[in-house]
Amino acid sequence: MSAGPRLTAVRAATDADMPAVRRIARRFGLLSGWPQGADFLDAERAFGTLLMAPGPIATDDDPASGEDAAGFGGTLRRADLTHLGDLFVLPDRQSGGVGRALLAELLAGDGPKVTFASSDPRALALYVRHGLRPWTPLLYLTGTAAPLPAPPVRAARPEEVADADARASGGARPGTLAWYAAQPDVTPHATGAGGYAFARRLGDGALIGPAGGATPGECADAVLGALAATGARTGRIAVPGPHPLVPLLLGAGWRIADQDTFMADEAALARLRPDRYVPHPDLG
Repeated sequence: MSAGPRLTAVRAATDADMPAVRRIARRFGLLSGWPQGADFLDAERAFGTLLMAPGPIATDDDPASGEDAAGFGGTLRRADLTHLGDLFVLPDRQSGGVGRALLAELLAGDGPKVTFASSDPRALALYVRHGLRPWTPLLYLTGTAAPLPAPPVRAARPEEVADADARASGGARPGTLAWYAAQPDVTPHATGAGGYAFARRLGDGALIGPAGGATPGECADAVLGALAATGARTGRIAVPGPHPLVPLLLGAGWRIADQDTFMADEAALARLRPDRYVPHPDLG
């Protein structure tokens, strides 16, 4: 019986690797929220780590892209906190050690660690073995903006909300925030009470996050105010289960489009409050 394909050592993704990495990302539907300009893979290379597990030489419609990829994984840093943003392996290479090899490199070292785990029980078990624990559901909510309150907010510069974000998200990331604010149709917003929320207009909808505040109410006001300020008809927001926005949005007719599990180790649990923070689905 064949022992299966031999795993090639994982390595940092280079410019030449990005077509292969993005083929996997598209296969898993990861780029739909990034219609223009750069995407979260660029952010991981710039502000964290993006690794790929090489596969065979590419033979599809882009043979000049060189090596194909069996899988990839990426992290983003918030000071000493590591957010594991991605770990994706092609179906025919799963259960062969690719994911374990990627994760061992991505989660090496000290410092708090968090991730959003899919419903795949293999992924949950893998993260638990690396010290993370299931914490709370992360609900991907979608709905219409019209029936919701619209607290006042103002457009802000990313550096104005960087300190509030560091407190809410568990670590400072001024470079990531400035990079995201520079993407098309992204605007940071701030409330008068210290809440903040980033909003990206996507067609007739808007994606809200990251957002936070010193209290649950400040965070909720910032999210609702930012959504209203975009003028979008619909919204998409990733909300932790204990957040006060969950009953408010579901009560207004929003629906749960998808669900992950917010996982964290003990050090991260000491920093984060899921009732005061709304992450970006891809940037954490």
